Amino acid sequence: MRNTKLEINITKFLNNIEKIKNKNPDKIIMPVIKANAYGTYINKQIDIINNFDIVATALVNEGVELRKEGYIGEIFILNQPDIEEIELIKQYDLIIGLSSIEFINKAISEPIRVHLEIETGMNRTGIKLEDLDKYVSIIKNSNIKVEGIYTHLSSADFDKEYTNNQINLFKQALDQTKNIFNYKYIHISASNGILNYNVDFANTIRPGLIMYGYEPFKGANNIIDVEPIATLKTKITFIKDSKVLDKIGYSQKYECPKDMIVATIPIGYADGYRRALSNKGYVVVNNTRCQILGNICMDSCMIDVTDANAKVGDEVILFDDKDVTLDELADICQTINYEIISAINERVPRVFIK
Repeated sequence: MRNTKLEINITKFLNNIEKIKNKNPDKIIMPVIKANAYGTYINKQIDIINNFDIVATALVNEGVELRKEGYIGEIFILNQPDIEEIELIKQYDLIIGLSSIEFINKAISEPIRVHLEIETGMNRTGIKLEDLDKYVSIIKNSNIKVEGIYTHLSSADFDKEYTNNQINLFKQALDQTKNIFNYKYIHISASNGILNYNVDFANTIRPGLIMYGYEPFKGANNIIDVEPIATLKTKITFIKDSKVLDKIGYSQKYECPKDMIVATIPIGYADGYRRALSNKGYVVVNNTRCQILGNICMDSCMIDVTDANAKVGDEVILFDDKDVTLDELADICQTINYEIISAINERVPRVFIK
């Protein structure tokens, strides 16, 4: 196996689930395992995923793959699928988020199970309140089976007024339709909503990032104290003595200000390790922070191990839960922790530990 790997702690994942359940004892847990479970590949651990009665993915293909892997519960597709995917939806017994009138008209004779997506302020997909009666009248005279209703909170981490307005709009849609459809699932809250709002009329929650142990906003761990489950690590493959004024890497983006010891590690931007970390990021070797030197290459990068007493084969921590956190890397890259972890691609083996 390749020395570069993403280590996933299953025990911490299960503990995080329990903490979420303890805070929401009356809610159905619908874990969001899209994008290969935010890059952790826990969706491949079917013995774990089969503990949930329903899970959510973003794409039909993700649902198909999960079914082929052996998941036996309900699979909900969060995003409005394409018309061309109707046959796959039926074949693999998937439930879809529905908001497209074109899709309804194409699938009108099909026994497809759906959750109605309501537009409340995300302005991505969803049925507007003024159009809801039209949608309902068509669906009532179709073979489509409505099993749920949902929306997505866009600003639950920082804008209380906007979020409360979204909740109120969703409640209007629910009240308008609850005597027409027998809803099994009513859901509005992803991670930010779970942490900041108790929507008593919803019976289901959709935890995402918090399941994997990361804060969707600063201070979130004060509400639910989850633990990060992923550690990205590799090993030093080469060490060299570099002299003052030596140029490191492509485009000569780093010039040694003194004599240094420079190591090469086998991970690069083709693995999803962000090029934005060039000359700015750092790793940990032998409990010593080591700066990335020069531009990160496609398959490797160079680090300063002058003070790390390093040798070939030494372990290198690229991120973990304490020494190099996702939040620190996200700040350097001027992005969010979601992107850092979900972008680690399939070239990096996942190793599951307990």
